[in-house]
Amino acid sequence: MLNYAGTPPLAAMAETDSRQLITAELRSLIARIEISMRLIDAAMEPDDDSAILSAISGSTEIVVLDDVTPRYATASAALNACRAELGRALQKLSESGNPD
Repeated sequence: MLNYAGTPPLAAMAETDSRQLITAELRSLIARIEISMRLIDAAMEPDDDSAILSAISGSTEIVVLDDVTPRYATASAALNACRAELGRALQKLSESGNPD
């Protein structure tokens, strides 16, 4: 867990310093989201692909009931949307640092 007790308030910081701090935090959040998405993808991978493939190829009447994958897929989609919005926020912040 991060401890921000020693972090000075943004109001007391120069605009450039606060923008750099916010940019660093956004990049950190994006990285953490990407790690979570990789973990979800790994969890959705079957443990033994060969067993599933042989079972499926051997019979046309096999039904695989999976109640976990839809939840993982929903979580992954939400994280993907969050990552996209954080990317947009990062882009807007960098644009605000370059006056026209």
